[in-house]
Formats: sequence, C-alpha cells, structure tokens
Amino acid sequence: MSATTPYPPDPRAPHSGLPGRIMAREMAEQPAVLRRLLSAGAPAIREVAQEIAARAPRFVLLTARGTSDNAAVYAKYLLEIRLGLPCGLTSMSTTTAYGARPDLTDVLVITVSQSGGSPDLVASTRAARAAGAITLAVTNNPDSPLAGVSEYHLDLMAGPEWALPATKTCTASLLTLYLFVESLRGGDGTPAKVLPDLAGQLLACQDEVRALAARYRFAERMVITSRGYGYPTAREAALKLMETSYIPALAYSGADLLHGPLAMVDNVSPVIAVVTDGKGGEALQPVLDRLRGRGADLVVIGPRRQVEQASAGFVLPTENVAEEVQPVLEILPLRLLAREVTLARGQDPDAPRALAKVTETR
Repeated sequence: MSATTPYPPDPRAPHSGLPGRIMAREMAEQPAVLRRLLSAGAPAIREVAQEIAARAPRFVLLTARGTSDNAAVYAKYLLEIRLGLPCGLTSMSTTTAYGARPDLTDVLVITVSQSGGSPDLVASTRAARAAGAITLAVTNNPDSPLAGVSEYHLDLMAGPEWALPATKTCTASLLTLYLFVESLRGGDGTPAKVLPDLAGQLLACQDEVRALAARYRFAERMVITSRGYGYPTAREAALKLMETSYIPALAYSGADLLHGPLAMVDNVSPVIAVVTDGKGGEALQPVLDRLRGRGADLVVIGPRRQVEQASAGFVLPTENVAEEVQPVLEILPLRLLAREVTLARGQDPDAPRALAKVTETR
C-alpha cells in the first residue's frame, strides 16, 4: 500500500509563477551544499565512520527508494570497490509485508532518505536494528522518524528542498556517502575537494544544455546507459526525465543493454551514454561501438574524446578527477537537461503531476 503526503509550500520561498524557477534555484545551490559538506559536515561524517569501522561490519545492506535508491547504488559500488565489503540492496517488503526477521548481527544497514519520513524505510530500519544490525540513516532531516530509529545519523545539510524533483539533496547524498566510505578506509576525501568549483562551472553551461534539449522535445522514449560508477547516474537521469517531462526513459547497464534491449535501438532512438573517465568508461566502449553501428542518435556525457565521436554531447571536466567522485559532476548537466526538456514540452518541472515530495509506502 502506498500513499502520498502533500509537501506544504514554503511561505518564505519566492514564487514568481515561472515554471521551473524553484528547481533552478535549488540546482544553483549545489556548489554551496558541496562546500558545506566538505567543511562543516566532514568531521561528523568521519566520527561516525570511525565508530562503525571499529565494529567491523561483515556485510552492508542499503535501503532506499527513488532518487535515494540511486545514491544507494552508488554507495554499493564504492563499498565493494574501495573497501571490498560485500553489499546488497534491501527488499523492504520481506520485513514490512512478510514479517521476515533475518539475522543481521554485525551487518551494517544504511538507509538513505532525503525526508526520512517514509513508513517502510522507518519500519525496515527498526526491524533491522532489532535483528542485530548496525543502523545508519542518511537524511536531510536530523529530526525525522528515520533518524530517530537509527543508531547513527548523517545529515545531508542541503537545506529545505521545495521542488518536487530531488536535486541538491541527491548531490549531497552522493558526496556524503563518498566521504563516509573514504572515512571507513582511513582516507581524508581529498579527491572530492575539486567538486564545488567544477560543479559551478557545469551549472553555468545552460545554453549548451538547452541546445541538447531541443533534440528531445518530441522524443517518445529514451535510453540511458553507462557502466561502473556511471550506472547510478544513468538511473537517476532516467528518473528525472520521467518524473519531470513524462518521457519514458529506460536506464540500462551497458552490459545489460547488450543482453536483449539493444534490439529496440534504431536510428531514431535517442540514446544518452554516461561515460565515466576511467575503468567504467573503458568497459562501456564496446557498447558505444555497437550503438554507433546501429546508427543510434547517440549523445555522450563524458570526456571530450568520447563526445567528439558521438552525434552530440556535453563535455565533462574530468581530467585529473578521480573516477569515484565523477558521478557528482555527471548528474548535473543531466538534471539541467531534464528541466530544459520539460520546459520545452510546456510543462512545469517544479510540480510534476501525481507526485508529492514525501511518498509514504508501507
């Protein structure tokens, strides 16, 4: 069973009536949010990570929905690659609907939720703690029910988010999870320090993104693909396009795309490839070759050398940027793209139909 709770309008927020104004304002706040986490947030993240590391969890379960689920998938890559910790994604209904009570002794359960208010996330985390798990909530609300039932909490520090599509809270989730994983392994998160300035540069390229958006104004469907650290970005980009512009957008790992779905791609099917500069991009190369061979309308978000071989694209400043933090940058032009496509189709990305800020699933 699911229900939605309306998100009350912020009486302090300026509303001009212009579609997409709130989403644009909150996207513009992302560099400041990243700086805040790197300065004010990092010490608290490090302290929590050190306490959890001392307890030596043997396995990690990640619990989330929607945009937060895509951030959780990113954390799964980090934990498995950077720490060698086996990870899984929680099937919440096993506990909330079926009443299963697995033995979670010495298992770290990380629940990611911007609002921290969804009943299934709260119930699943409460059950996990009762089953012996180390529970960590990552939310934008330290006073939320989820934070209250969790043993540990990390604050996203993103400030109020009023547009229905999550933007700055998702970016904050990615960086918070990265800093947490790096702290678990004794790192100081130095590779992330370049992100605020680069994010500001990317967000200034709206004219370039607007030109890309013109390609998709009348699209009937889209395919978004990537591999490695870029795969969660592909998932999040597809979600943003669907919830704002209502275009059916299908996200696939490049490997999965070759196992059947490639057959639906033709010379009129828009395909966006998120090409991470590193091993993930190298693994995606055979997929890009196959897409070009099928004459796909291929747009690349990634390094210049890859964009130059595509029908169109957006160049990311990934030179000397660690592969594991590139997703924080990759998603920025794709969020801009979702907003611009939505506006071009005559819709308001601030308030997609049938959606609410907090989705209550049981």
